[in-house]
Amino acid sequence: MPSGGQRKHTISNKTRKRPGKDLDQIHDDLKPEKAAKLLQQEVDYDLPGNGQFYCIECERHFIDEKTRQLHRKTKLHKNRVKTLKEVPYTQAEANAAGGSGFFPAITMKTRIELPTQPDVPVLVEESERK
Repeated sequence: MPSGGQRKHTISNKTRKRPGKDLDQIHDDLKPEKAAKLLQQEVDYDLPGNGQFYCIECERHFIDEKTRQLHRKTKLHKNRVKTLKEVPYTQAEANAAGGSGFFPAITMKTRIELPTQPDVPVLVEESERK
């Protein structure tokens, strides 16, 4: 405990910083029609780099292309891309998890179908047949 009330009224950085977009909103931004619009923004003099160098995954503006390329090599960007590879939950999946309604065929969250193996005939020896 700090003595003398040194840190009595401090606020953590988490509450002070502005919250960004949620992952499902960023996932929507990655769709081709929205991504093209975000990458070809109009010049805005209030944004870094006049709004021309934008990272969609991290929702950040950069001052030039070199800085954006350096950012793409960082752990922060790579982790964000890794988290965005997961498919976000749909409302139907949320309702099924909450127990409201009847949803007989809800798939896995990742929606990855395993490849089917070709039918291979199994050789059965004569000793096993009897």
